Amino acid sequence: MWQKLFPDRFALLKTFICIFLILSFLVRTVFLFWSFGEIDTSITTLLSTFAIGFLFDVGTVSFFALPYSLYLLLMPQKFYGSIVDKSITYFAYTIGLIIFLFSFFAEITFWDEFKNRFNFIAVDYLVYSYEVVKNINESYPIPYLVGLILIAVGVLIFITYKKAAFNKTFKSTTPFKAKLSPFLAVLFIAIISGLFIKNKQAEQFANRYNNELSKAGIYSFFAAFRNNELSFDDFYKTINTDKAFDLVKASYKNEKATFLKPKDHSILRTIQNTDSLAKSIKPNIIFICIESLSGKYLNTLGGDYNITPTLDSLASNGIFFTNLYATGTRTVRGMEAITLSIPPTQGRSIVKRTDNIGLFTIGEVFKNMGYSRNFFYGGDGYFDNMNTYFGGNGFNIVDRGRGFLLDKEIKTTRTNIEDDEVTFENAWGVCDEDIYRKVIKEADMAHENNKPFFDFVMTTSNHKPYTYPEGSIDIPSGTSRQGAVKYTDYAIAQFLKIAKTRPWFKNTVLVIMSDHCASSAGRGELDINNYHIPAMICNLQDTAPQKINKLCSQIDMFPTVFSLLNWDYTSNLFGKNIFTMKQEDERAFIGNYRKLGLLKGNKVMVLGDQKKFNFYEWNSTNNNLTLIPTDKNYLDTTIAFYQAANYLYAHNGLKTQQ
Repeated sequence: MWQKLFPDRFALLKTFICIFLILSFLVRTVFLFWSFGEIDTSITTLLSTFAIGFLFDVGTVSFFALPYSLYLLLMPQKFYGSIVDKSITYFAYTIGLIIFLFSFFAEITFWDEFKNRFNFIAVDYLVYSYEVVKNINESYPIPYLVGLILIAVGVLIFITYKKAAFNKTFKSTTPFKAKLSPFLAVLFIAIISGLFIKNKQAEQFANRYNNELSKAGIYSFFAAFRNNELSFDDFYKTINTDKAFDLVKASYKNEKATFLKPKDHSILRTIQNTDSLAKSIKPNIIFICIESLSGKYLNTLGGDYNITPTLDSLASNGIFFTNLYATGTRTVRGMEAITLSIPPTQGRSIVKRTDNIGLFTIGEVFKNMGYSRNFFYGGDGYFDNMNTYFGGNGFNIVDRGRGFLLDKEIKTTRTNIEDDEVTFENAWGVCDEDIYRKVIKEADMAHENNKPFFDFVMTTSNHKPYTYPEGSIDIPSGTSRQGAVKYTDYAIAQFLKIAKTRPWFKNTVLVIMSDHCASSAGRGELDINNYHIPAMICNLQDTAPQKINKLCSQIDMFPTVFSLLNWDYTSNLFGKNIFTMKQEDERAFIGNYRKLGLLKGNKVMVLGDQKKFNFYEWNSTNNNLTLIPTDKNYLDTTIAFYQAANYLYAHNGLKTQQ
């Protein structure tokens, strides 16, 4: 039977398939022990995990085996072992091994960062090869790893040679008819795997890590390539659109809001914050969006790392939100939440989607109040489409331009961070100290023009490879996330030291918040603790320090800032003023590209694609989610917010001109 399936002419192909299956098994085993404490290790579950993984591995390798099996089928017997045959075979075999080994190495680095098999993030990273390749080069000993891959290829070719696979392939006398069976078997598996097997079918377990283990990296990559945008109406459970908007509008009943189009599918409304005593003020606003800063790193949020003295001091002397959650797991998701004040959309962030200019962002509110608006980024804002998004929505751009130009339809001012302004730079951009010096320089010029400014500052230093200027802190550069967090804190201290000497600082409010946590993976569908981020408002005159313990979302930050400034404004924002929230208003939106959650108290509803949903009770002590019977009203409310957000984007309801 085995000889019939793999006759001598297919001996090398059999070896190729076996090598892939063995290596894939080893990688899966490495991930098992790497995340052993998070995985369901019961015998039945582990066996099922590896069995499903094996099936996906077979499907994956069939795609690679198909072209060569077709070649073997069509090559006439008289040319077996010819120079052409040997050249094609050796070349194809070597390239195949290199691809496999490189993909397994890439999977390991991806797992290290995201605790996931390849997903849409890996697909996105292909577009931004400069930053990604440079980051990998700075984070890992690439020459050694490339050398190891080449050595491994050589070893595998030598083993293949010793097993006589080449000899059997070239000296076989297998006739055409005998070659049909193996070719048809490979073709059948490839067709079934390509047309009928979906990557999500690997997700048969309650434990997310087991689901990821059961997948095959290369298969996951191409699945993500095909499906990195999702239609809400097609993939998620929906309710009547009128009902969805009625539920969303009802959630604002405790605000001083008047809907401008009460009968339409719209949340456009006027917000009133002034009265006879509360007069509006217009200080400068500098918003610092800190890369990957989890709440657990701050002592003021229960951490014991002792690496954020500056942020802890600011939290104690400003308005500190102790129970605020990010909406997502990536920088662009945080930017979406902060600027659009919207629940996380399914699939890609709006920052990276088409038709994302001319939107009603917080920048529109600042514009109407007479502010200049500036986006600062230490790298090239071409990355993740940031320049198009911010420039197309009225922000001036200050970045480290590397030659990528803005689209012609984007009308904005772009200022480069020049070489002589840079003291340290890595794959992601200049160090935080350099970007803050640029912020101060631009603020000085804005002050001379006597115009209030809103600066959105995106930091980069707290990102792998965790490198920063040596000697800044007592943790060597490039050694750990904790070192990067400590440097992030140090850079803010240096920024404040200089900024306090400027005439504009007294009239400048600092808003500091993370874009997302340092990690997001967990056992369950959504790991709630890994969405908890620090957020604070500092240097607001005549405001006493206070801690706000209300459960709230990243999308609520700027509606809250506007209320503190006593602004009356037109809003198309989903966020609320945290100060006026009653207990029933408290909630947080959390999600990833497929799962969309609504957290209220210790309950969380999670919407999934394929129109699935699950309702959980959250134990904040151990971070476990326990499945409980669905609350219909809770489900409808959850659907309403996400459906309304998707509807507004799809029907131009997020535009400034409606």
